[in-house]
Amino acid sequence: MHVGRNANAEARSKQDTRDRMFDAAEALFLERGFDGTSLRLITTRAKVNLAAVNYHFGGKNGLFTAMIARRFDALNEARIALLDEYRRVARGTPLACERVLAAMFVPAMQLARDPRRGGRDFLRLLGRAYVDPSPTLRDFLTERYAPTIERFKEAFAEALPEIPRRELVWRLHFMMGALAYTLAGADTWRLIAALSATEKPTDELLLGRLAPFLIAGLRAPLPNFAGPEAAFAAPDHPRAAGRRNSHNGRRAA
Repeated sequence: MHVGRNANAEARSKQDTRDRMFDAAEALFLERGFDGTSLRLITTRAKVNLAAVNYHFGGKNGLFTAMIARRFDALNEARIALLDEYRRVARGTPLACERVLAAMFVPAMQLARDPRRGGRDFLRLLGRAYVDPSPTLRDFLTERYAPTIERFKEAFAEALPEIPRRELVWRLHFMMGALAYTLAGADTWRLIAALSATEKPTDELLLGRLAPFLIAGLRAPLPNFAGPEAAFAAPDHPRAAGRRNSHNGRRAA
């Protein structure tokens, strides 16, 4: 019994050390990004020595990828579970674009409301991880969550069959960029506070305003790349009409 108690105490001590390093790395990452966060800053904030980081994680890269995984693994499992539930209810019918987006957003909001799994900073962590320029984080996110990414690509492709696959990949790329940028910065919350004096800034309000913008971008008419200005000219713009007439005249000749 005495040996068992010692083993349990040692396990709790190790987990406490890991958690303190996770929390320190997460807070500093939100403040400074990956490249701006040194091991010295982490060990000082976590009140551990460098040997502890190397023992538990093998260094800074291992610590950061483990820190990201402790939040994102649960998020992506919840996203896939909700997407599967929506598919089950749909009984073979392609999901609407809004439904697929909800499968991405709802689990993130649920985690953001749970202090034990990230709390208020969870959405900022989510956004910051995707906009951080570190190749270490970018490669880790791409490789670890490739199956989840592919599942959502397929769901969006089914929801938007009129959009060619290559064009859809571009739009999803821009969608994730807008989502990550919005979540990562504090500017968004200041904007909501300035424009919505009667509304309390919440995760639901933020994502509720963002979702229609993203959906409109995914559903937008296909661009015309016939000329360098074609994508920016309205269909009834005189210059656009002139180019079409000129082009048609040459083709008829």
